[in-house]
Amino acid sequence: MKVFSAEQMYEADSCTAEKQNISSLDLMERAGNQIFNWLDQRMQGAQVPIHIFCGIGNNGGDGLVLGRILIEHGYKVITYVANFTDKRSKCFLTNYDRIKKVSRNWPVLMKGEEDFPEIHPDDIIIDALFGIGLNRPPEGWVKKLIQYLNAQKSFRLAIDIPSGLYANKAIEDREAVILANHTLTFQVPKLAFFLPETGMYVPFYEALDIGLDQEYLHTVEPLAQLISKQEAKLFYKQRKKYDHKGMYGHSLIIGGSYGKIGAVLLAATSALRSGGGLVTIFAPKCGYTALQTALPEAMVISDDNPDVITQIDIDFQPTVVCVGMGMGTDKTTVESLEKLLTETKSPMMIDADALNCIAAHADLLKLIPENSVLTPHPGELERLVGSWTDDYDKLEKATKFSKDHKVIIIIKGANTITLFEGKMYINTTGNPGMATAGSGDVLAGVIAGLMSQGYDPLLASIFGVYLHGSAGNIASSKMGYEAMIATDIISDLGNSFLELFRQEQPPSEEKNQ
Repeated sequence: MKVFSAEQMYEADSCTAEKQNISSLDLMERAGNQIFNWLDQRMQGAQVPIHIFCGIGNNGGDGLVLGRILIEHGYKVITYVANFTDKRSKCFLTNYDRIKKVSRNWPVLMKGEEDFPEIHPDDIIIDALFGIGLNRPPEGWVKKLIQYLNAQKSFRLAIDIPSGLYANKAIEDREAVILANHTLTFQVPKLAFFLPETGMYVPFYEALDIGLDQEYLHTVEPLAQLISKQEAKLFYKQRKKYDHKGMYGHSLIIGGSYGKIGAVLLAATSALRSGGGLVTIFAPKCGYTALQTALPEAMVISDDNPDVITQIDIDFQPTVVCVGMGMGTDKTTVESLEKLLTETKSPMMIDADALNCIAAHADLLKLIPENSVLTPHPGELERLVGSWTDDYDKLEKATKFSKDHKVIIIIKGANTITLFEGKMYINTTGNPGMATAGSGDVLAGVIAGLMSQGYDPLLASIFGVYLHGSAGNIASSKMGYEAMIATDIISDLGNSFLELFRQEQPPSEEKNQ
């Protein structure tokens, strides 16, 4: 699924109206009907008071359409208009007249705090104050109205986007945003839904198809691409009967230091679990016995130094090099990394301390091979690109870094984002249980394992992030978030592949009755 900017959504509306020979009012009617269908399916005519708070723009017009349809179907509805200016959209005015014709109780014109209604905890609040066209934060009594609605214990449903939230730029006033329990957005989700600072206002959302022009949606370059199961299953490369391990590559996993051998073990195990044919680990001598014992499927080469990596000597050409997990930033380690970056001809997956070494020694930046994959956690990313003021500033700086150095950057988080050549790919799998030591090492190994099998570095990154999150979801379903550890994610990597092609079970007869 694509994610479009607010400007692109307006273009889609205009294109749809022109191509389908309909008006903006017709499009608004579609939107209102879709929201009604969603509500009606769940409420089944229940006489629960529904409070619809409308602005005076097109989002408010959507709210008025919804209110009119609900009234026509016998629901108990009270509509309110936040009358904070004399400027009103034409569609709002038309729908204001239409709702007055079907209701004895006209919309309540709110002019200040004295008009705030009493709302019972069992009532439903529908937010149609501001849509994606918001250009400045709500102020004055309208801000206080948002705070008042947030303080209620009622269920809050936002239309298209929670009021006070921008579709694709940072929040200016956190105290002037509706805390929606659920959001019904039109056609496609918005970028704000997937970033930490703004996503908290959209814990759950559904995209309602309002029939926007498909040609526009398919041909226009989006702001971002959402990666779900539908997309991920297209990435999978089917194995052939007569393939052998040599056809699935040889990953070189470099990392570890005294007390941190587990990091390289996690990455190496993940590279094998994701389908890599062969794996060789290069680590300090202190890890040799532990690695050979814990992962007999891997080959191990050890540095002469007992505690840290000082000189990387190998006698083969790996398919992919994965470096950084737990290796520390010792001076001799930095020197060995510089030699590796200078001499390697293999695609690279660079993680953890390798990124810290590069951040601390700017001259190493120019040695990073093009199309390398970088997987920094937030602290490592900040060392690479500098500090940021908000999530959008972070994306802008990471995108520039990616372009300048021609590398793939993976911004890890609740919705991990992959950046390359100015394009953005947002992952949809994963859960809070994956916020655990070693989870990043597992991701590095998964991506390396895919790269070793011949997946393009960008595809390996996007697909690897998806599989990693899917494995975490499967693991959490068995043991909950708190009990998960990184090895649980590895254990379910196989199931994450199987899940790609698992058919959804139809409802049982009992559920249909």
